[in-house]
Amino acid sequence: MKHILSIVILFVSFQMSFAQSASLSGKVTDNDQTPLIGVNVIIKNSTKGIQTDERGTFKLDNIASGSYTLSISYVGFKTKEIDFNLSADQDLSLETITLYEGNEILEEVVLDVNRKNKFSRKTSAYVSKMPLKNIENSQVYNTITNQLLVSQSVNTFEDALKNAAGITKLWSSTGRSGDGAGYYSSRGFAVQPQLVNGVAGITNGFINPSNVERVEVIKGPSGTLFGSSVTSYGGLINIITKKPHSGTGGEITVSGGSYDFAKLNADINVSPSDKLSFRINTGFQQEHSFQDAGLKKSVFIAPSLSYKINNDVTLNFSYEASDNEQTNETFLFLNRYAPLAFNSIDELGYNTDLSFTSNDVTISNITQNYRGEVAWKISDQWSSQTLISGGLAKSLGYYTYLWNGSDALFNLYAQDTDSRTKTLNLQQNFTGIFNLGDLENKLLVGADYLDYNIIDNSSNWGYLHTINIDGDLVYGEPAINEENLSAALSGLSYLNSDISQNVFGAYVSDVINILPSLSVMASVRYDRFDYQGDRNTAGDDDQEYTESTFSPKFGIVYQPILDELSLFANYQNGFSYLNPQYITDFNTGDVTLQSYDVEQANQFEVGAKANMFNGKLEATLSYYNINVDNKYYWATQTQDLEVNSQGVELEVNANPISNLNIHSGFSYNDSEITDSPSATFLEGNRYGESGAEFTYNLWADYKFFKNFGIGAGFNGQSKYDTMVDYKAVTGSFDIPAYTIFNASIYYETDTFRVSVKGNNLTDETYYSGWSTVTPQQQRVLLGTFSYKF
Repeated sequence: MKHILSIVILFVSFQMSFAQSASLSGKVTDNDQTPLIGVNVIIKNSTKGIQTDERGTFKLDNIASGSYTLSISYVGFKTKEIDFNLSADQDLSLETITLYEGNEILEEVVLDVNRKNKFSRKTSAYVSKMPLKNIENSQVYNTITNQLLVSQSVNTFEDALKNAAGITKLWSSTGRSGDGAGYYSSRGFAVQPQLVNGVAGITNGFINPSNVERVEVIKGPSGTLFGSSVTSYGGLINIITKKPHSGTGGEITVSGGSYDFAKLNADINVSPSDKLSFRINTGFQQEHSFQDAGLKKSVFIAPSLSYKINNDVTLNFSYEASDNEQTNETFLFLNRYAPLAFNSIDELGYNTDLSFTSNDVTISNITQNYRGEVAWKISDQWSSQTLISGGLAKSLGYYTYLWNGSDALFNLYAQDTDSRTKTLNLQQNFTGIFNLGDLENKLLVGADYLDYNIIDNSSNWGYLHTINIDGDLVYGEPAINEENLSAALSGLSYLNSDISQNVFGAYVSDVINILPSLSVMASVRYDRFDYQGDRNTAGDDDQEYTESTFSPKFGIVYQPILDELSLFANYQNGFSYLNPQYITDFNTGDVTLQSYDVEQANQFEVGAKANMFNGKLEATLSYYNINVDNKYYWATQTQDLEVNSQGVELEVNANPISNLNIHSGFSYNDSEITDSPSATFLEGNRYGESGAEFTYNLWADYKFFKNFGIGAGFNGQSKYDTMVDYKAVTGSFDIPAYTIFNASIYYETDTFRVSVKGNNLTDETYYSGWSTVTPQQQRVLLGTFSYKF
């Protein structure tokens, strides 16, 4: 009996072994037949999966006979599914499988952790709105990855942008109506973060980085693809939010630190089926100022959904709502119309512990943004993307600022803010990859419509008091509270303004691969701008202004080492519509409505991009030259400035040895007003939006053994004259140079991460400003615990 049982067991084992002996193999490439490394290859509804090796190949062994579906996915490429049948003991080869680049929808969060060079990202679906790798894109952009944000324990959007080469802060977010988002300088021109997931979004207050997957800083005039509403001549800032992905799990994060900083965040992803993924991200954050008064509070919720109707059509929807409250950050506005009583920080004698405000007076921003997308794979060569997005932002509460009226005295002015900003954006893109003869074409054809409405019922400005730089009262009411501010504003009129702008744009862009190593790009955009408003014109008819423009773009890329080194050059165009202005003739007293031409900026740029040593070194070096020939100058209300901005930028992401990741950047900018007939005293000056000439940043993260790691780095900039636009009248006032050192230590496993971070370790006193002086954060210690499930 024992012998019979042994024979039966042996026979069953043999049968099971025989049934499981089938295998599946193949190779995954992109459309250029370049092998793709690290592609996820998974047999659906099973535990079997693998990633492609350095040759792009894979092999799955011990598969039982039957019918299956193979899912092949990679960041920046359309997921492909292949049905196949296996019989017993069969070795099935799928030969070469080609993935086509397209919109990022699923898997990106999961796949990011597999990159060795974790601070680099070689592909984006947003920068060119078509499938282009960074190394074959003639435009420069910096990507601040999620891994970098986590390594640095970033809790503010301002800290995130310190990682972008050439970006320097001019103003923090004020939350006030109209222009409440922060201002940054890029390539010599002011820019605000107004792009969310590739379309116009409202960021009129505190941007919570807990819902930010990464940030893309796209350099140079980018009007051809993005229009004028979200760009500046120096570039644009695109915020990529977190999206649903395959799998169920999430992360809960708790943080605390100096100045009563506290943060709680929950990020949960659920995939009840292969077709449906849902994600919800929500959190609360608060902190007090390092000064004697000041606070910020923020709560947000961001649900998102992805539904795969079939292999060709996917629906994506995301929504984010936030409620932010903050005191007015200390802005010392320097006098623009008379000689300053001080020309340096030392002469000003400012004790940065003083905020000159009160925690009883705050401004609130309630914002909502939504985005719906239909991603349709028409064929292996063509895809369609249909977008509808919009937002609503409210500014409610008191906004105050300090104006240097005379000598070393500052007047506090206040406004009862009540405004709403609404946007609606429609966009349709078709992208195709096809051959005309022997030439491969990557073609984008698109159109967009943006409707922008600002309703402002805020009060006019009222005066509260005058203080000296030590905070001593000179005139007026001593206390900053709601009662005194309400009294100061009583009897004043309200703006009662309703302004609408809508822009229709159509664009086409074609990248032609003449040779595998040589490609050229040509793009053009048509824009029609319509403005309607009634600002400050009691009894007059509504203003109306319509203008149209064309915006071209050209580029060339040559790769002396294919997929590893490219040389590029580009011509880019940017433009800006100027709203009509009422002009007063002081000789006659007549008031007339003046319209203006469209401002135009043109950039020429050359440089090199590298992606070498199997992706361990990614670098971009470029020289740019931007000219604006018809810049509007607010003081004279004329359009005759000529501005030249040129410079050099370098960004490096490296993984020189295992577990060491380095991110660094450097920039030099030379900006000059070359001609100004109506204000000749400006000629030869650095342009006021330019910020510092030199900026630099570095962050290194090294992981010891398996779980323990450290991070350290610095960022800084050279000094600059914050009064450069006015120095012929006021004299100069330099914002001093600074270098800020930061470091962290962490321990992480597959289920949790705990870290301690120190910002501004040397407790440096430093400032930002744009005809203003604002002290920046002093030394901060932060502790963070994240639980992953």
